[in-house]
Amino acid sequence: MSASCLLVSVFRGCAEILFSEFRTVLHSMDAPSRKSGVRAALEYTGIPASWLSARPRLPSRNWCIFITLTSSLVSYYAYDRHQARAIRRSYIDRVKHLADEPMKSTDLPRKVVVYGAKWPGDEDHQRAVRFFKKYVKVCAGLPDKQNITTHASQPVLVAAAIDYDIVATRHSGDLARRIASTVVKDRRLLMGVDQSAALPLTLPNQPTQEQKRARELEGGVVLIGRHTFKEYMAGLKRGWSGGLDLVDREEKLAQELASDGTFDETYELSSPPIGIVDDPNAEPIPTLSRLPPSHNADFFSPLKLPTSSKDQTPTTLNPSLIDSTPPATVPPQPPLLLVPCVNYVGFRFIPHMIWGFFNERHKTQIGCEAAYSLVINKTREFQGPSLILDPSHDVQPGEGWEASSEEGEESKITQGPPQGGDLDFGLSSESVLVPHSPVSNIASSRKSYYKALPERLVTARQLARGERAPTKEEEKNPPPSEVELRAERLNKELRWRGEEEAWGIVEPGSGVSWDARFRGVLEVFDNQGADDEGLGIDK
Repeated sequence: MSASCLLVSVFRGCAEILFSEFRTVLHSMDAPSRKSGVRAALEYTGIPASWLSARPRLPSRNWCIFITLTSSLVSYYAYDRHQARAIRRSYIDRVKHLADEPMKSTDLPRKVVVYGAKWPGDEDHQRAVRFFKKYVKVCAGLPDKQNITTHASQPVLVAAAIDYDIVATRHSGDLARRIASTVVKDRRLLMGVDQSAALPLTLPNQPTQEQKRARELEGGVVLIGRHTFKEYMAGLKRGWSGGLDLVDREEKLAQELASDGTFDETYELSSPPIGIVDDPNAEPIPTLSRLPPSHNADFFSPLKLPTSSKDQTPTTLNPSLIDSTPPATVPPQPPLLLVPCVNYVGFRFIPHMIWGFFNERHKTQIGCEAAYSLVINKTREFQGPSLILDPSHDVQPGEGWEASSEEGEESKITQGPPQGGDLDFGLSSESVLVPHSPVSNIASSRKSYYKALPERLVTARQLARGERAPTKEEEKNPPPSEVELRAERLNKELRWRGEEEAWGIVEPGSGVSWDARFRGVLEVFDNQGADDEGLGIDK
């Protein structure tokens, strides 16, 4: 009896406690909550009460991951750009005092020549030039808006008062041919084979050839990337090792293509078809050279000023008297500024592109160091190679070479063996060029072109001779004539052979062209002079 009474009393006590708690909750719900003056004022502005009573809480797991990654990338990007601006500003402060130095009216600022060759596999031929403008030119100094004058009186002065001339090429191999042609023309002028063009009006402050040459030596040559360095050295060696004859590349190739028999036709009949003459040296009809001259040709020809016999002086010597032997020594050359530049092209290099986008400060540091070494004009002798690669010699697979395991398969070169000295500049960048070899594409394009050429040639000759009437499709889109096919073939061969020649220069493992006469003549700007003491920059 006592146990039952105890259970009843316990149950009654628990019920009273629960009832009291429930009553307290109901009372709190009925009683209005106390509001602060700010909250009451915000409610009257139209802000929902749920927004004011909401309590902050952590976002979900996915939102936390997204916010963390986004804030990290944005912070790293802002830090990188801040460091890049700090590096650029520090180097500008070092050299901006040079622009305040007074100059005479007859003095000219230092002038450098910038070469940027086309990167193999990249359709944008201005990539190297943009690298110079973004990382080297800007770091060399910014224009002073208060001291800018017209170009007629004075060039725009940058912080270091250095002028520059950019020479960009559209196709691979153009730089090597340009340098070789320039060297040959200079040799002809030095030997008296050619005479410099006389100006119609002699100015009192016109510099002489010696003064122009001295200014070139005081300036320098800027080479962007190892591929540009290879083409420059190849053109320099070709110009100082070849003859003095000015060879027209297009004319020479046209003569070679005309004699290979591609456009020749054999006749199985007793007499040639109508429209073909018996002269073997005659051109096929129709051609521009077989058309009669126009009666108004003299009217549309450019005007020719009458010249007297006294003013006509021979500009060239007798070809038999020209000594085409290469000189034993090479005259002094402008110092070289070697600027590292790597261009990543293709899907496989997307991780490198992303890394480079978030690390602009490293490229800025490279460009500023190169620009600073150019400004302070501290040069040293070009270190020649300790190993000269012979193209005719088969190099055994070694460091940087990958040999194929199957017979008959060509080995792939990722990086050539080091030659030693300054010729190893940017050697590691050659591994990026391996997938951009144009040899296979050129071979397939050439094969498909010459496979379809005979049919196109037959169609052109049949329509030109009137052997058949043109079809409706040919009337809408006339096929090319034989003359146009010859010109098309010439242009294609020029491009294909130019690309093959250029790839032979910049191909990984080919090495940089070198001549023993370059020792003691070439100089480079010493980048070690651009130390980082006092910059206070986190690299």
